[in-house]
Formats: sequence, structure tokens, C-alpha cells
Amino acid sequence: MALLKEGHLQHDSETATSFRSEEHGLLFGSECRISTYMRRSRTNDSSSTLVPTAMNWKGSSFLCVTWSTLLCSFCSATLFDSFNDLPASTFDFIVVGGGGAGAVVANRLSENPDVSVLLIEAGPSNEGVLNVEVPAFQPFLPGSAYDWNFTSTPQTALNNRTVPVARGLLLGGSTSINNMAYTRGSSDDYDRWARITGDEGWSWNQLQPYIRKASQFDPAVHSFDGMNFVSLAGFPSPIDTKVIGTTQEQGSGFEFNLDHNSGNQIGIGWKQSTVGFGARSSSARTYLGPETMRRKNLFVLLNTRVTRVLPVDDAQPLTIRTVEFTQDSGQTTQRVSAQKEVILSAGSIMSPSILLSSGLGPADALSSLNIKVVRDLPSVGQNLTNHPFLRNLFLVNSTDTLETIARNSTLKNELLHRWNETKTGPFVDPPSVFLGFIRLPSNSSIFERFEDPAAGPNTGHIELLFGNGGLSAHPPASGNFLSVNAAVSSPVSRGEITLNTSNPLDYPLINFNLLSSEYDLFTMREAFKAATRFVSSPSWAGYILAPPTNATTDEELDQYIRMTTITEDHPVGTCSMSPKGASWGVVDPDLKVKGLRGLRVVDASVFPRIPSAHTQAATYAVAERASDLIKEDWH
Repeated sequence: MALLKEGHLQHDSETATSFRSEEHGLLFGSECRISTYMRRSRTNDSSSTLVPTAMNWKGSSFLCVTWSTLLCSFCSATLFDSFNDLPASTFDFIVVGGGGAGAVVANRLSENPDVSVLLIEAGPSNEGVLNVEVPAFQPFLPGSAYDWNFTSTPQTALNNRTVPVARGLLLGGSTSINNMAYTRGSSDDYDRWARITGDEGWSWNQLQPYIRKASQFDPAVHSFDGMNFVSLAGFPSPIDTKVIGTTQEQGSGFEFNLDHNSGNQIGIGWKQSTVGFGARSSSARTYLGPETMRRKNLFVLLNTRVTRVLPVDDAQPLTIRTVEFTQDSGQTTQRVSAQKEVILSAGSIMSPSILLSSGLGPADALSSLNIKVVRDLPSVGQNLTNHPFLRNLFLVNSTDTLETIARNSTLKNELLHRWNETKTGPFVDPPSVFLGFIRLPSNSSIFERFEDPAAGPNTGHIELLFGNGGLSAHPPASGNFLSVNAAVSSPVSRGEITLNTSNPLDYPLINFNLLSSEYDLFTMREAFKAATRFVSSPSWAGYILAPPTNATTDEELDQYIRMTTITEDHPVGTCSMSPKGASWGVVDPDLKVKGLRGLRVVDASVFPRIPSAHTQAATYAVAERASDLIKEDWH
């Protein structure tokens, strides 16, 4: 089959060491626990001992050289499982959340050996989690033990369905479980941020140094010196010629875009992914990589749930210095203090939740839950935005899709063995390898009733994602599929994060209000039609056997959309930036919480508008600039 055409997979006579994964019931050969940290843990006699976690490779010499170069110097690092093992309870900076933003901030602040940094992560280490390391295994992560497993409130426009909300619960946060898409958005997206905040530092041009610090790829508009590996697909796919061929057909209406990250994102092309050397490149692998983890001034506390941030008694102006947390599901709480700042990087769901539990939010809502109001901040938890997402599976006339691998245990194990030994083969790629952004026609009827919500002419209204298969952890029992998934990339609908209990360990209420705007429903309908047009071009002749739905009228399509839409797992905006002195918003353009000292928010929750993009690239850029802003205040 073509999936094996790159040199073809050889059947080795020697049987590899193997183990059984309970996560998806497969027998994996040549397993390794890729954990290279030194962990400080508690032993039975309550003494504190450095315990190396397992590191067992049974691959070729190529594999050992590649991974030892990348990882072996982690061995001098220390992770803490217990608060009691920390060397102190006071640090210069405390970063809450070890995800895409928090890992960046912890890295950059600890570059100064004269300051101490404590990074607190709610989940475990990312080390040794095969489904995290193997790009093709990404579909097994949402809903797993490495996901917070949030669920939305019933969504009125989705026939009162709830939708899952996948967020990473481990080092690296959602960069350890996402689909690895690296899309920055358009230049318009960031220039709009600058206009909204009144701070030109958030514009496309002025963010370029921070964007380049976060990635390494083509130096024309990228960088060879950044932290995260960014790459194109590493293995040929049977749909490659069909996707590219469609963009070359005269009159197809779908132009080719060589680089969606140039500032102009319009067109279809190769997806850029945070993958390096055949494995996921998360913030845990890069920003918390060997050079960082050798630092003696950085301390990482795992499996620790932050409950509140607390003010200094009688301090004027109001000053936050203390972080309260639990490691035993709330039976006891502990506190640590920051001499300089607390940086909240818990993400767009948990950052506002922590603020609200701390008495920082809408006074009326807090009072109704008997939470003491520390500061009235009406915008906390508001402005929640996400990309509505529609999975579209076309039945195809081929057996050369991911379903064939998923249904063949022998083949799966052979391909995993190949990945273990050489980091090659189809498992080096995420499930989707093409994407594109398109715009509605300027004379579209929807613009008679709605102002164009896109940030500018280089910004998409619609995203299409292409995959050679159903891109699911659990494919149907029969049939082979092409995925042409669709998202509303410049949505109008807004939701909110709220509390319905004073217990900070209870999950917040997450209401996206998905498709509540007529514009979003219209655009999703047009996105489905665009996906259908794309695969109706001559390049796909004889390939498509059946569409995702038999719906033909707009009314029927709307019902299909309401019954099928979920989110793209890109929540943003719940601690939004606004101009300094504005009565709305949660943080000033320097990301300090309004009216407070000692507390900043640094993550995707500060985005004033959602970019027309997957959000990890923007999150990295925000965290890089935020790190410089913090350093400037404490130089």
C-alpha cells in the first residue's frame, strides 16, 4: 500500500520487546519510556530521594544518537512531586501553569541566575507518554488522563448538546495534546490587537522578533534559531497530489498558499506542525528542554492544583503575592509566596476560574456565591471565543487511508517499531497534513446584515483541514474516508466562564454560545459547501463515493451542522487585554491585572480577539513578549 511506499516496511525476524497500551488496546513493539528528568519524590520513610525515571530504548544506533543529543542532558534536572520537598516557600516569581505560555515565561525568567522561579503544573510530567510523543497518535489524547476533560454547558444553537473541551493536563499543557498545527494567523489579526489595546507592541511587525524566538524553520519569514521545531509533513500521503492538484486547476476557486505564516493566510497548502525529528515538539520538550532544566534557579512542582491567589493584607495598592494550592484534592492547602510577581498562565478556562475563586471578578456574581470580593473586575470570564468546528467524512474509493492501519494490529505494531527505531514512516505526521483559509465572497448576502468580522483582507472566514482518513481514535468498523473538516475562523459568537460554586476545585461553567450568531451558522454552512466543491474538482474524479450527509437544502444542512458541530479547542479571550485605564477588559497591554500589583495573566485568555488560526503560535508569541515586559520591570 502507498502508506508504506517510502522504502517499504521490512519485517524483522527478531521480535522486539513489547508492552500493551491500555489507552488504545494495541501491542506496541520496542517500547521506551522517554523520561529523562531526575525526579525528587517521597519514599516510604519520608526521606527525599532523587529517583531517575525509566529510560529504555531498544532502537538502532541512529535513534540513540538522535535522542541522546536532544534529551540526555535532562538528567540533571529536578521535578518535585511534593511541596514538602521544595527548598523554599518563597520565590522571586511564581508561574501558575506549565503549558504553552507558562513554560515560556518560566524559561525566560530563569535565564537570569540571580532570580528564583517556581513553575506549578496541575498535571504530571509529559515524559514517557507514547501518545504524546508520536504525532499520529494525537487523536488518543483528548478524553484521556492527560486532558482536563472539561465539558461545556448545553449549547442552545446545537440543539442543547454539550461539547467536550480538551485542554492539556500535563507539562506542556495543550501543546502536549493538540494536533500540532502551527499557524500564526494573518498580519491583520495582530494589527487589530494593537488597535484594540492602543499598544503598537502587539502589532504584526513588532511581534516578529517574538514569533521568531518561538520557532525554527525557513528564515525568510521564520527562524532557524527559535525554540520549537516546525516542519512540513514528513511522509508522503496518497491525497497529496489531489489536494495540490485542485489548487492548480483553472477556475477551481481555491488558490495555493506556499506559507500560511507569511502574514497572508488565504489559500490551501501544506500544514506546518510543531514536529521535530519525527516527534511532537511541545513547550515541555523545548522551553523546558535540556538547557533550561539544568538551571539551579528553576523549580517545577507537578500534580499541584492552584486554588486561589491571595492579596497582601492592608497593602495599598492591592498587591498579590501568595499562591494557594492543594496536592490532595483539597483535604489540605499550602501556600507559596512571590517576592516580585505571580504570573497566571493556567489557560483560558482555568485562569479566569482561579481569578474568580480568588474574589477577582464581577462583584455581584461573586457575592451571590459568598465569595469575598477582593476587586470588582466585571470582564473576568467574559469574551470567551472559540472556533466552531465541523467534522466532514467523505467515503472514498480507496483502502490507502489511516483506517487500514487502525484496523490492522500487525501493521500498526510494525509501523510503531519503525517509528521507534528511525523516527520515519507514517507515524511521524499528525493526522492532518494540509489546511487552508478562504474568504466569503465580498458580495455575500450575510454582509448585508453583519459587518465583516475578519480582521482584514488577508484573514480567512473559513478554515479547511484535510486528512487521509477519519482522524479519529475510534474509526468506523468499515469504510475508508477523507476528512475535509471545516471551522469558522473569524466567529462572532461570544460566551463566558462563570462559577456556580465557591469550591475552587469544582470545574467552572463553560458556555461558548456556539453558533448563536446567524453569521457563524451561515459561514459554517458555506464552509461545508466549500469542502464539497473542493472534492468535486477533476483531481478527485472517481475517488469520492459518498458525502458526509445527504442534506441538500440549507435547512437540512443547518440541522446537520447543529447536530455535528463541536469546537476546534481554541478557547481565548476570558482575561482580555484592553487599553490602560479602560473600564472594560481584565489586563492592561503589559498584561498586569487592572488595579492590582504583583499579578499578570500570560496565556491565550488575554487575546482581545481570536486570531484566524490555531492558537498555539500566537500563545508562544504573547508569552515571549510578556517575558520581556516582566524583565523590563525587574531589571
